[in-house]
Amino acid sequence: MMWAGRLAANPVLKRLQNALKLCAEAEVTDLALVLTAARQLSYEEIEQVPLRSGQVRLRTLFSGISAGTELSQYRGTSPYMNRRWDEQNRMFRESAVPSWTFPVRNLGYEEAGEVVEVASDVTRIKPGDRIFGTWGHRSAHVLSEAEAADRLLPADADPRIGIFSHIGAVALNGVHDARIRMGDLVVVFGLGVPGQIVLQAARASGATVIGVDPVASRRLMAEQLGADRTLDPSGGSVAEIVKGETGGRGADICIEVSGVPAALAEAMRTVAYASRVVAMGFFQGETRGLFLGDEFHHNRIEVISSQISGVAPEASHRWSKLRLWQTAVRLQHEGRLNLVPLITDMVPFAEAPSLFTRLDAGDPGILQSVLSFGEEA
Repeated sequence: MMWAGRLAANPVLKRLQNALKLCAEAEVTDLALVLTAARQLSYEEIEQVPLRSGQVRLRTLFSGISAGTELSQYRGTSPYMNRRWDEQNRMFRESAVPSWTFPVRNLGYEEAGEVVEVASDVTRIKPGDRIFGTWGHRSAHVLSEAEAADRLLPADADPRIGIFSHIGAVALNGVHDARIRMGDLVVVFGLGVPGQIVLQAARASGATVIGVDPVASRRLMAEQLGADRTLDPSGGSVAEIVKGETGGRGADICIEVSGVPAALAEAMRTVAYASRVVAMGFFQGETRGLFLGDEFHHNRIEVISSQISGVAPEASHRWSKLRLWQTAVRLQHEGRLNLVPLITDMVPFAEAPSLFTRLDAGDPGILQSVLSFGEEA
């Protein structure tokens, strides 16, 4: 059953909100957000099934929206929606049937929930426990006891830290790929949510960190959360500023987290000779504006792609995605990462379409946006 969810006139949104409210009050219907076509969202009813042996049931508390990966799905620009990923050869191929087709049901990967039911043989998890993980924008989820035990939030933790488990792992993976040394000068290009986390993690690793972003509110947030300083790229060449202040040496490491070609180009100009640029941004389509015969060629710049599907090979015997997820949560609970202030917008699940519309329009005031399932911050 599909519940219409596209943003139209207010009466339409109001009817949707009422429907969701009735479902919640009746406690019989769970819903998931589904992308039925580019920029068209609907709500799909989730079938409720009895728990099997070793399973637990969660109700979702909060679900974060990724302004990078999810928007590429929402807009239909993700390569998975236009070509087929050949897993064996690890390459995209032209195909009449892409890897992902509509309706897309895998929206969302930043969730926190509360256990409401456990199977009779479950011993390590109990109702009331709170769990972080990746199960999408849906009001309920079932997972195994082992999965829940690996993703248990501390009893005294703000459950909102759970929504940063995956995006926090992405950021930590990028910092690992950067191979930061204590005392390094690191320049982070792009101060959206992943850039803000990268900045904090790089500084916690002993680096002096400069954040770069054209949006003043994002620069202010970075300064409040630990940046040594920030720069506005529209106010002058970042490369010339950094090299002028370092006697021509440049930054030890640059980390590009915006997905903007001009930022990657400037990162390659800013970094020191024979040094590393970590490209974390999810570039969409052709990447113009990279002059690879310039600084990249003459300065022997190393550019490495960092993406959570692949942990740094030299550390893969020690670091896994699960360990990265757990570490992103633990570092927040210990106070070494301060990510909850990155949440700028929290709306009820029923208002998800309007929030996606704002994100799609590029609202510069939004950092981390969150869908709430009846929980108050």
